[in-house]
Amino acid sequence: MEPGSVENLAVVYRSRDFLVVNKHWDVRIDSKAWREPLTLQQQLRHRFPELADPGTCYGFRFCHQLDFSTSGALCVALNKAAAGSAYRCFKERRVAKAYLALVRGHVQEGRTTISYAIGRSSAEGRSHTMCIEGTPGCENPKPSVTELVVLEHGLYAGDPVSKVLLQPLTGRTHQLRVHCNALGHPVVGDLTYGGAGVREEQPFRMMLHALYLRVPTPAECVEACTPDPFLPALDACWSPQTLVHSLDQLIQALRDAPHLPDPGTPPPLPPLPPRPPETEAQRASCLQWLAEWTLEPDG
Repeated sequence: MEPGSVENLAVVYRSRDFLVVNKHWDVRIDSKAWREPLTLQQQLRHRFPELADPGTCYGFRFCHQLDFSTSGALCVALNKAAAGSAYRCFKERRVAKAYLALVRGHVQEGRTTISYAIGRSSAEGRSHTMCIEGTPGCENPKPSVTELVVLEHGLYAGDPVSKVLLQPLTGRTHQLRVHCNALGHPVVGDLTYGGAGVREEQPFRMMLHALYLRVPTPAECVEACTPDPFLPALDACWSPQTLVHSLDQLIQALRDAPHLPDPGTPPPLPPLPPRPPETEAQRASCLQWLAEWTLEPDG
């Protein structure tokens, strides 16, 4: 994936009501700042001037957010009704998302669930950052769950790294980056959560990419899978060595799954057992009770 320019926006899904684009890394979604060199808003206006809606603040209705440094699938609603239906999908946690990342070190567990609660950090010099519960200055931590699957072990610029698939089952700010760092495996190129001691001369970007997105609206199921940007042919610093799980098989499993469950919702109650048939004695008793029942006269 080449660096972003106003001309090279890639579209991976298009219908009458939605677009899904492959957002570039280090590109903001929108901005009112005149000095911003490039935004996704500008790319959309250049590519689809006829779709811009003057009734919106930025010309387009973005259904969700991606960090400035994160690349990948981002859904845009093309009208108010579509935006409303997508919003309900996100609110009801019926949206499926999966990300690719290169993280520092070799993650030993092939699959793991990360469930640190995440809150906003009030530590001095850490504005607009998040932290896990128990960290000094962590405000209003909320339950957060991420599923991690290891795809490959290898080296990046000679340092051990793992290529992983991440599924956020909740939607906290910076959740994947915070969870990976809390696990002891920060995302390669993450200068905010990677730690001061991490060597970051080589990465030209943060290695986090929104790979897969499914928004099952009543009118249509918006589904898109973007190309894998973390391949040796695209970045010579990345050298995979050991295959742990097949990405193609995991993507197919995502496509086949009905939707991701809401971890904050209790499981449905089991069905009640069938009521046994009424016996003759029970029926006779009920009829006797009805025969004796009379209404008191008014007054």
